[in-house]
Amino acid sequence: MSAANPLSAVEIVGHRGASFDAPENTLSSVNLAWERNADAVEIDIYLTSDGKIVAFHDKTTKRIGGRNKDVAEQTLAELQTLDVGAWKNAQYHNERIPTLPQILKTIPAGKRLFIEIKCGPEVLPQLKADLQASGKAADQTALIGFDYDTMRKAKQLMPELKAYWVFKVKQNKVTRRWEHNADYYIRKAKEANLDGLDVGYNGFLTADFIQKSEAAGLPVFVWTINDVKDAKKLVEMGITGITTDRPGLMMETLKQAE
Repeated sequence: MSAANPLSAVEIVGHRGASFDAPENTLSSVNLAWERNADAVEIDIYLTSDGKIVAFHDKTTKRIGGRNKDVAEQTLAELQTLDVGAWKNAQYHNERIPTLPQILKTIPAGKRLFIEIKCGPEVLPQLKADLQASGKAADQTALIGFDYDTMRKAKQLMPELKAYWVFKVKQNKVTRRWEHNADYYIRKAKEANLDGLDVGYNGFLTADFIQKSEAAGLPVFVWTINDVKDAKKLVEMGITGITTDRPGLMMETLKQAE
C-alpha cells in the first residue's frame, strides 16, 4: 500500500445510495448509505416538465415505476404517484421519487453528495437555485456527468463546486485499441476547467492512467465496484474514490483492514 494513498483517504461513494439493498435513488437508499457510514452518496437527476429536480436514473419511468413515459415529460406530482420501491423489496412499498432538495437535507456534516446530471444543461439554473437554497457548503456537493458540454457549462455556472467528467472507454474488439488515450481525457477535462475524472471500470483504467491524471491535477474516481478484490486492486493503483452499490461492505472491508 502506497503511503501517499492510505485506505482511509479513499472516498467510498454509495452508488444511487446503498442500492444493493434499497431501491436506487430513493430517500431510503440514500439514508441507508449514510447509516453505513459512506463518505459520500451519488444520485442521478432529471428536470421535470414543471421545472423541479428529481432523483431518477432512467430516461423513462418504465423500469422503475411501470409508466413508459419520459421523466422530463412528467410533472413532479405525476412522478410522485409512482411506487418506486416495491420492485426492489416489499418493505419499500409506496416509496416515492424524491426531489433534490429532500436529498440535500440528508447530507451529514463531513459528507458530500455527488449529483449526476442525466439530462442536459436545461437543469443547471434550477440546480444552482436548489443548491443555494439548501444552505450546504460548496464542498458538500459535487457535480458529475457524461455529457461533456453540460459539465463544461455546469462548471462555468457554479465554479465553486467540484465537477467531474464521467466516461467509460470502449475497446475495439478487433484491434483491441481503446477509442481514446489517457491524454485525450486529461486534455479535455483541463480545457473545461473540470476537477477530476470518473471512469467506468475496465482494462483502460491502469495505474499509469491514474498517475498521469493525478499529475495533471485530476483525481480519478471509478464506478461501479462491488467486488472487494477489485476495490483493493484499485486502491493499490492509487484511485481517489470508489463508487459502489455496497458502501457498507466497502467501508467495513477496506477501512477496517488498514
